[in-house]
Order: sequence, then structure tokens, then C-alpha cells
Amino acid sequence: METNVYQPAEDSALLAEAVVDRASGRFLEVGTGSGWVAERAAREADVTEVVASDVNPHACESARERGERSADEGHLAIEAVRANLVDPFADDAFDTVAFNPPYLPTDPDNEWDDWMEQALSGGETGRKFLDPFVDSVGRVLADGGRVLLLVSSLTGYDEVVARVEARGFAHETVVQESYPFEVLSVLELK
Repeated sequence: METNVYQPAEDSALLAEAVVDRASGRFLEVGTGSGWVAERAAREADVTEVVASDVNPHACESARERGERSADEGHLAIEAVRANLVDPFADDAFDTVAFNPPYLPTDPDNEWDDWMEQALSGGETGRKFLDPFVDSVGRVLADGGRVLLLVSSLTGYDEVVARVEARGFAHETVVQESYPFEVLSVLELK
């Protein structure tokens, strides 16, 4: 198992479920980790293109390998891009954007020294990456596009919804699972 890359877990499975059911057109997965959700999109969703991005170079390599395997098996290829959130992407570039952000609330003074810690840490509120993503994702959405955003109750669900609404998105919860320690939801933003 790759120890520098976030591996699929319950949150990944929930996001993949929403992606397979709702993604269409040009698809971007931000923070792809192992590339497993992007691979599910390439194999099972109604998409025409799949881009997987992550700031972690090891994650990009994992997604690239999954993309090659997918293409070799007759499915869509996956383009892997090293990126911070949606920074390098063109305006109106994607019909669907999915994101499972690092969301565990963590000590803001802790200096993370490895990729796995960074893949999990959402800062003091758990929204260190979620908030800037919500603030900027609208720029890369094509007209009529949608965002599939995984939200943990650990990050303050109501605070996330308030930010989504403040950025002008309509939203609905499309899938949700309860666990002993948290509730995971996938919000669809339009």
C-alpha cells in the first residue's frame, strides 16, 4: 500500500457513489488521492473526460497509473495534474467537479511533515481547504455545471452550507451515511 497517498475509505466510497450517479461531461476530481474516485468516474459515470488533480506528486502518480490501466481496459483515460485546488484550470472548463477535502480538525500550530498527514488535516475547523475550494470552484464550472462536495459533520455542516449559500450556490444533499464518530454527506452544488 502506498503510504504517501490517501487510500479509498468510507468517505471515498460515498463520493464515488454520488459521482457515478450524477457526474456528466468533463469531470474533475480535486484532491484525488489514490485516484480511485476518478477511476470509478472513468469506468462507470456518464463522463466524456476525466482529470484527477492533487498537490501531492505521489497521488498524481497513483492517479496516472490508474488512468493508464483504465485506458488499457477500454475505459476513459485519466489525466493527472499536480494542482492546488482549481488554480491552474481554465474558466468554465468542467461540467462536474468533485472534492473530498482533508477535513479532520487539527491543531493549527502543527507543522505537517508528510503527505498522509496533509491528506487528512483540515486545520483547526476542518475547513482549511474546503472554504477556499467553495470560494473558487464556480470559476471552473461550465454553465449548468455541478459540484459534488463531501462534507463531514466534524467540519461543521451548517457552516459549510452557509458558505455555499454565500457563494450563490443552490445545494442539496444527494447521499449521506452515519457513522459512530461522524455523519458524511455529499452536497450537490449548482
